[in-house]
Amino acid sequence: MEFKVLPLEKWTENHVKSWLESVGLKEQYIQKLYEDEVTGPVLMGITKDFLKDETGMKPGQIELLLNKRNELLKSLQQHETQSNELQKKEAKDSPAENKKPQAEKKNQNMSMVKEPGPAKEESSIEKTKTGSESSCKRDCNPRPFDTEDIDFKYVQHTVLQPESGIIDRITPCHEYKSFATAALLDRTKLQAKFANEVLRFACGCMNVRTNGTIHFGVMDSVENTSHVHGEIIGVPVNDRDFYVDALDYIERCFKTPSEKEEARLCIRLPKFTEVIHRDSQLKRWVIEVDIVPTVKTVRGKVYSVCLPKFNEKSNKIELDKKTVYRRVGAKTEPISEEDKVAFILGMPDRDKRREEAESTSHQNPSLNSEDLGRKLTLLLTCGKKCIDNSIRYILVTNKWEADSLECINFLLNMNIFCVFDFDPDSKSSGLCSQYEQHHAASLHFLQDYTNESGLSTSEFIKHLHLFEQTSWIFCNGRSDYLGDENSCDEMTWIKTKKKHLRKAISMICNEILPTGSFVVIFLLMSPVEQPLVHTFHEFYVEMNGNDYIVSISESKENYTKWASQAQASCSPETLNFASIVGMKMSHVDETVQSIQPIQTRTTKHLRVFNKGLCSLKSVEEERKFSLEILSVDQCDDIKSVDEDFIKNTERYFYQGGKVRWEHFWLADNTHCGEIILRDAYRDVAKILDDILKWNPPKKSVERINIYHHPGSGGSTVARQLLWNFRGDLRCAVVKPSYPVTTVCEHAIQLREYEEKDRNNCLPVLLLVEDCDEEYLDDVRHELANAIASMKINPSTLCFILLSCKRSNDPEKMYRALPLQTVAVTHKLTEKEKKLFAQKRRNLEQQYEPQFILTFVLMSEEFEEQYIKDFVEHLLQDIDHLSPVTRLIGYVALLNCYVQNSYIPVSHCEAFLGLGVQNDKVRQHHFESQLSEQARLVFVHLTENPTYISSIRIIHPLVAKEILHQLSSNKQQSAIAMDLLQEKLLFEHRFGRDDFMKFIRNLFIRRYKRSKGDNTDSFFSPLIEHVCDEEENPTKAMALLKVAYTSFGKDPFFAQQLARLHYTHEKFEEAKHWAEVAKSHLPHDSFILHTEGQVYKKWFNVKYDLLVKEEATAENTVEIIGIALKATECFRASEKEAKSEGDFINNSAYFGEIDVGCRLLQLISSVNVFSNESGHSELLHYLLTDHIPEEVKKPWHKLHSRLKGLQKSLCEALEWISEDLSYFQTDKSEEEEEEKSKEQEHIYNPRKWLLRKTSVYAWFFSDTSFKSDTHKLDLVNPEGLTQLMRRMRIYQLGGGNITTILSLLTDHKTKRSGEKLEQIISMYPEDLQLDPIDLVNYICCQIALGCALPRSPKLVTLQKLQELSLQLYSEKNNRSPASAFFLLSLLFWPDESQDMAPSQHKNKILTSAIDTLKDLHEIKIKNVPPRKKRIFTHFYLGQGKGLDRFIHRSKLEKFLSGTLNERRLKWLSGEVWEKPEITKLLKRVKGWTEKGSVFVRGVCKNTKIRVLPLYSASVSDTNENVTFYLGFSFNGPVALRIETLKSYNFKQ
Repeated sequence: MEFKVLPLEKWTENHVKSWLESVGLKEQYIQKLYEDEVTGPVLMGITKDFLKDETGMKPGQIELLLNKRNELLKSLQQHETQSNELQKKEAKDSPAENKKPQAEKKNQNMSMVKEPGPAKEESSIEKTKTGSESSCKRDCNPRPFDTEDIDFKYVQHTVLQPESGIIDRITPCHEYKSFATAALLDRTKLQAKFANEVLRFACGCMNVRTNGTIHFGVMDSVENTSHVHGEIIGVPVNDRDFYVDALDYIERCFKTPSEKEEARLCIRLPKFTEVIHRDSQLKRWVIEVDIVPTVKTVRGKVYSVCLPKFNEKSNKIELDKKTVYRRVGAKTEPISEEDKVAFILGMPDRDKRREEAESTSHQNPSLNSEDLGRKLTLLLTCGKKCIDNSIRYILVTNKWEADSLECINFLLNMNIFCVFDFDPDSKSSGLCSQYEQHHAASLHFLQDYTNESGLSTSEFIKHLHLFEQTSWIFCNGRSDYLGDENSCDEMTWIKTKKKHLRKAISMICNEILPTGSFVVIFLLMSPVEQPLVHTFHEFYVEMNGNDYIVSISESKENYTKWASQAQASCSPETLNFASIVGMKMSHVDETVQSIQPIQTRTTKHLRVFNKGLCSLKSVEEERKFSLEILSVDQCDDIKSVDEDFIKNTERYFYQGGKVRWEHFWLADNTHCGEIILRDAYRDVAKILDDILKWNPPKKSVERINIYHHPGSGGSTVARQLLWNFRGDLRCAVVKPSYPVTTVCEHAIQLREYEEKDRNNCLPVLLLVEDCDEEYLDDVRHELANAIASMKINPSTLCFILLSCKRSNDPEKMYRALPLQTVAVTHKLTEKEKKLFAQKRRNLEQQYEPQFILTFVLMSEEFEEQYIKDFVEHLLQDIDHLSPVTRLIGYVALLNCYVQNSYIPVSHCEAFLGLGVQNDKVRQHHFESQLSEQARLVFVHLTENPTYISSIRIIHPLVAKEILHQLSSNKQQSAIAMDLLQEKLLFEHRFGRDDFMKFIRNLFIRRYKRSKGDNTDSFFSPLIEHVCDEEENPTKAMALLKVAYTSFGKDPFFAQQLARLHYTHEKFEEAKHWAEVAKSHLPHDSFILHTEGQVYKKWFNVKYDLLVKEEATAENTVEIIGIALKATECFRASEKEAKSEGDFINNSAYFGEIDVGCRLLQLISSVNVFSNESGHSELLHYLLTDHIPEEVKKPWHKLHSRLKGLQKSLCEALEWISEDLSYFQTDKSEEEEEEKSKEQEHIYNPRKWLLRKTSVYAWFFSDTSFKSDTHKLDLVNPEGLTQLMRRMRIYQLGGGNITTILSLLTDHKTKRSGEKLEQIISMYPEDLQLDPIDLVNYICCQIALGCALPRSPKLVTLQKLQELSLQLYSEKNNRSPASAFFLLSLLFWPDESQDMAPSQHKNKILTSAIDTLKDLHEIKIKNVPPRKKRIFTHFYLGQGKGLDRFIHRSKLEKFLSGTLNERRLKWLSGEVWEKPEITKLLKRVKGWTEKGSVFVRGVCKNTKIRVLPLYSASVSDTNENVTFYLGFSFNGPVALRIETLKSYNFKQ
């Protein structure tokens, strides 16, 4: 910075501007001073009045500038002094050197201007007696004259006005004495010195008939020190009596009795005023003696005094000769003999003047004319006409008296963020107890705000429920609290709680609320104590001054004490400017209410079941903080409607903002034009009407879907529905990001609020916007569970979920579920076109085009060419290098690729170099700095939970086109790279969590159909654009590398880099980045899987290249090593996945099988294994100890791993089969059709498993390979024959339970039956099988019974039961889960066969079910069951033996529609209403007990617990029930549970 090396007098306005920026002055004042051409010389002499009058600068900023200017001048003067001393010294040593011109030396000195460092404590800064130096000390006023103000305090190093003489005889003159040395003397000397100064000054004042005060502990101009004249220093006082007793010298120093008496009357006792210093524990005092010579006491008298002095030689006190003193100017001087006569003759005139002055001073002073009402309004509204929600308030208060608590109405409609309450009784009998009668409050202590757990700002806000309810912070304990939070005295508070206060205020001011968005109000309701003052100091520091701090005190005494202590941070004048003193609280209450737009204590109303109304109290509404509740009389509490309010509301909507309830209210009351009802609204309303008219209702929780193009008005349609039905239903919007349990709890409370009968309540219409299917399913499930548990009639309609979601193809979503879905698109019907055209004409007459831009685009149906032309015209002649254009590019980039993204305005202000603004001018000031193009395309939003103002492009399609056209000048990758390198944006605090989340999603989040996206992508759409459209994968890699650094070396960016590198076949780099990611998270199964993918892709590429040449043992070593490394990584991922409790990651098993099968293919192509007998040789190599000579040496490091290949593949296949047996994995046909085989394991895992099993079996089967044809030392030669048989069974699809049951999904039952017969024929007749083969055999028999019930290959149920006993062991049973699943099937009670109870069968059944449940718990981990729905394979039918098992596929054949529709029929229970299904199934009798379902076991004295598949249908009461029975890997399940009116279990 050039200003650092230039002399101050040579600074231009540019240098001054740079210096002002470096010291932290606000931007608007810097700009004003720059425009006023303030140069270096002007800065040297600039005054407080100039800054206040010419620039409009606030006191806090004036103080900052002058302090920094004076520090700068002082540093220059000190440097010059040091340089002069150095030059004098050098001159002695080198005379020649001293001959340099003085001007040159001065320039050298002045050029060494240094930027001032951090401000030091005033006590350590040396001061001189020049006027400029004294100005860097803050001025202060003296203690009020002749008063007993115990609360008044001085601040050390502040400066009193200079010593003064006679003014008007009533206004006191002042004399200062530092007394620094004398205060340390012994008692005798101290008293003599003190009495000498007091009596001399008193005599002078009494003789000239003027009031006066002599101050000890204040620097006088005589002493040569580093302090300035009038500076408050203070002296230590060990014993006050020393000073009081010193006035006893009056008796010795005045000679006549009358003089002594009159002196006693005129000289007041010493007053000790404390000197405070914020960081000093040493107490100091200013000792002051007031002189009041009233005319009735001193009339006609001339006073002389003999002053005491201590004689060092005699060590005694001696009295001077009698002398007459008078005040001459600012001094007290003796009267000479020649002047004494004239002085005595002038006494009558002095007495007369004194008498006149006294009579004038005793007249009633004029009333204070300050308009406190207007001042209060300006302070609380920051200059607006009224208080609104754009400003939040923080209250700091102490104990309220009972009468004051009746005047809190003004607080009830304030947008209060938090309260710092120093009253321990507030909750039981103070302000908090009164406030909670009207509003919900979240109660905290100071330590709750310290965030010791290190939560992010957004997590911290959610944790403390900030912005949802007023946060009430008890700063000094809470008397009613049973925990360990007691109040304490001031010193204990400072030691224990002050640190928490500092952290709390810092957290709020630096992380949560931007400066200018809130006002701190100190309500001084009782005598002020030190902790309250510390709170002021902390806010003053964190908020950089007093601009947004207001003090209100009805008691002047309380305020005086407050001001005397608060002046340690700011001057009394600054404090007074922002304080309301002496105004009654009842007047404050009424004044503030008059500027609040909402009526105080307005009661909202909800409709009740009997068509009446009930009141909804604010406190009850706020306790349901996850819902935005819509009342019958919503917005009726608006007191006045002006033109600005109407225009701002309409402008916000028609420029692209979300429609507000106020807009509907304005339209209903004809204050503005109607909001167009799209045809989609009528469709949604008809669906809702139909649901309400169903008698009886089909379900207790219904759902309606609205899918809409972004910006097409879908959200408006949904909100119109709530608005228009709010009089018939209870309506609410679900706020984003709240847990399902919280939302459901509040929804149920809303339904039952003020209702008597749970079965007779109005349904609740809940709008849920832009959330994924999983969340909606969970909400529906929780609500249904709650309804059942509360014994509400299941046929009662309780909730209607209105899901409103963005979609790039709404019509496709409509086709999936047409009966409950409405699509809202950009296309308008003919009727809509006419409505939009008329509305557009009306709006164009009222508003400028930029205010209704989104509506104009919508009326043009967002036609591609129209948007293109609009953007082309917009960007014509735009300055591509300007910061605003760059900002447009960044916002467009985010809005194009990240749904619902925005950038906080405070980020934009920081980026554009704008100063902090308050909300009254923020939007106007920000917009004034934007280009015309930016003002057209940016829309201001205040819709996020914290109401931090933000911006986005008016519509995603406009953002996309802007980005496209800007790309002609700068590619998207370059815009993204610039964005990543904008440190100001990344380091800005407020709204940082959301901003970082959006940037992260921009580079990492892939499109997923399951999350509602239109397609699936392998990388984030931006990265795919850079790779595909820009054809620059290297640039994409560079972007992710910079992002990795910008996000603090985030391992997931390293993971993306690994994926991107291996996709573009840069495997060494991919390996590096995978290892980097693993170094950060060595136990993350997903990152370990990515490492496996690196080697898998590497292997595939190398293998594909090898196909062109002959594979030999030598040239395949590296490739096989890579494949085995991939397998090793996948196994590491599998191992870590088992220990991860919150999710199930099975992807590594699929990767291991893919690599293993292809590795087998590679090995079989090696020349030694590719001849006629090569396959047999390969099997010997892989399955035995045999090693062919050709591969022995080249593969010497690979043999052991290759020989374990068959076993590991078999285990992985078994694991996937078991996993697929547990959970539903169906994907829609449309999704499946569009997928490549590479993703088949995701979209059709059963089909993938069948294919891979077949490949695996083909490699390990060879009919020519017999044990007796080879002279090999085999451990178990029979095992090879068994292996060959097993491989053949695998090839046919009988290798595991999943592939076996998949055969039943064949629409041609006969074909699947014949295949099963073929599989069964492969098993030996003696059926001596190991557990896995036995499980598969039994499963094939059950499946065959479903496909061909009369097949000759079928065996009886009894036979299968006997065989299955081999799978059962009472101890240490290690059979697979499928074995216990089959046992639960086979041994389920059969009335036709179990004629006599069998304890053994019962034990097998119950043991199998218990083991299944245990294994399921291990499998499901901590994953919510709703995220992994259990799959029901079989249902209990009407038949006997094996005929009683009905496979799910048979029931599916009776269901029509798309897969989504069929899913819905299962979920809703509609499947059980089809007679062709119900006649196949048997209803089982059981009972409910404490919310669980039970049936009798094989023995009548036993019971089996059955899992209700939809637990919402289970009653809490003990009832007899019937249900359909299903069999799953979590044991038997109950479906369609119905209460049995009368049943005798003994029958």
